[in-house]
Amino acid sequence: MSPDTAHRLLWQMRRIRHVELEIARRYPENQMRCPTHLSVGQEGVAAAVGLALRQSDLAVSGHRAHAHYLGKGGSMAAMVAEIYGRSTGCARGKGGSMHLIDEAAGFMGSTAIVGGTIPVGVGLAYGMRCKGSEQVAVIFHGDAAVETGAFFEAANFAATKRLPVLFVCENNQYSVYSHLRVRQPEGRSIAAMAAAIGLTTESGDGNDAGAVYTRTSAALERIRAGHGPMLMEWSTYRWLEHCGPNYDNDIGYRTEAEYLEWRAREPIARYEQILLAQGVIDAAAIARMDDEIAAEVSAAFEFALASPFPPPEQAYQDMYEAAQ
Repeated sequence: MSPDTAHRLLWQMRRIRHVELEIARRYPENQMRCPTHLSVGQEGVAAAVGLALRQSDLAVSGHRAHAHYLGKGGSMAAMVAEIYGRSTGCARGKGGSMHLIDEAAGFMGSTAIVGGTIPVGVGLAYGMRCKGSEQVAVIFHGDAAVETGAFFEAANFAATKRLPVLFVCENNQYSVYSHLRVRQPEGRSIAAMAAAIGLTTESGDGNDAGAVYTRTSAALERIRAGHGPMLMEWSTYRWLEHCGPNYDNDIGYRTEAEYLEWRAREPIARYEQILLAQGVIDAAAIARMDDEIAAEVSAAFEFALASPFPPPEQAYQDMYEAAQ
């Protein structure tokens, strides 16, 4: 990885965390009137995969989509405005936190329905195959999405047609308050299950951002060469509650010790220490990076709060009309 790429990877992770922590800080002000699913602690996968993608590649995501949207090149200002329900938001203030879209950046949408965008991503890949393009479709999803019928049907179709699609599974162990051990058979590997369907698979540590970038770059080249779809399962961990800005280790579904163990391995500090040790970056450069990010985040919130709400007459625009 070049020093420039390493800088960009660290910058993107710090940028994602900074804006999400600011969302969490401001959420109690009661002006963001939509649920927010934050990915604090999980930034490594989104930043690294986004950096490995080409501008022309297309991506979709689920309800925890902020990091994926920003990693793919979506506008921070438009994202924050969307969370505030303003007309300048990326979905014109109609979608909120879980329904982000930026076609210019190749981010084709996210949805609150678990597994809902998996068939969409495979459909995008089918279109790419029909056109003979070198694009790849990327589907960001969590460990719970592989429990849906949509995943099995879409993965089977992708494998059968050898489509240019990469499934990126962020396995943070939990679906709301339910651990993997109460949702899936003991000892089952998501990657191994996907391999049985016919996908080429890999798994690894999602907190090792450099490895995620390197291995994802290789996977994308393999897919572009026509070798069919892949699933990459990355272990990771969210710090905050499933939905909302708070820490919830006190309610009993996970322990403080488990949280602290994962936090000690978090991706940003880990990657920062590697770059400092290698002399790729120094403390002054990190300080400048943080100042730049803080200015962008501040400007994004100022833009959002200064933007108008959508006028009522636009409530039904951009919606499908029932056939007469």
